[in-house]
Amino acid sequence: MNRLRKMSLFATIVEEGSISAAAAKLDLSKSVLSQHLKTLEQELGVTLIKRTTRRHVLTSVGENFYHSCRDINLTADLAWDQAQEFQVEPRGRICISAPTALMDILVTPVIKEFMGLYPRLKPELISDDHYLNLVKHDVDLALRVGSSPDSNLKQKRIGGFRDILCGKPGLKFDDINDLPYIANHWQGKYIRHKFKSKTGETLIYETEANCITNSFHSCLALIQSGAGIGIIPDFYVHQFEPGLVCLLPEVSLAYNSIYTLSPFNTNTPLAVTLFVAALEKRLKNHFK
Repeated sequence: MNRLRKMSLFATIVEEGSISAAAAKLDLSKSVLSQHLKTLEQELGVTLIKRTTRRHVLTSVGENFYHSCRDINLTADLAWDQAQEFQVEPRGRICISAPTALMDILVTPVIKEFMGLYPRLKPELISDDHYLNLVKHDVDLALRVGSSPDSNLKQKRIGGFRDILCGKPGLKFDDINDLPYIANHWQGKYIRHKFKSKTGETLIYETEANCITNSFHSCLALIQSGAGIGIIPDFYVHQFEPGLVCLLPEVSLAYNSIYTLSPFNTNTPLAVTLFVAALEKRLKNHFK
């Protein structure tokens, strides 16, 4: 048992008035606590308490030593209470990473709400289409499209969306094979989309990207400008209608699930728990 533990036990003995009372409070046997006190005195080389069959009296050195031990207990209790307060009201730093499209339309509205509700919360946002290592970058919560193979992370599916092949109004289905394709960097150079109709029929669209960008906003801006066609999440397309239109309205791409990931497998911070619930609610209510 380390020094701080022995000092804490000694302070409790003094405050409770006897070894018996302190043992009852600490849920220890009287003999164990007596041995701790004896060992403490041996290590210090001083007598802290003069013990008789009826009473215990602090020595001068014992009384001086007690005040220091009491301060240790008070500091420990304060630290304990302050740590638990984080599970009563969200506060302090919370770092959230997400792909740019999800950060803009999903994360930031929830952050705005949380900053009003919990003024002591200090959000840090990382908008990045690359998957970050949560531990290396000290990320508390990440949003990703699709599940992660990392079994050390706590994952939860909170909703999803569909990508839509879209372009400027006036483009027709017959034109798509002749139009430049604007790709996000994660799509790569060679594009292959598999569409399905409501009746189960399959349509395959294959092409080579004419332009690749590592910025979602650059991709969106190029498509909006008429530079070419590309895929945009359905919740974005709806915002820019009629400036953007779906080129293949009778068929659809596969559903993309959105997951939250956190490094907390147990004792998840309250801020993370509440934020995940708020994200899930926003997806359910706004992106049906």
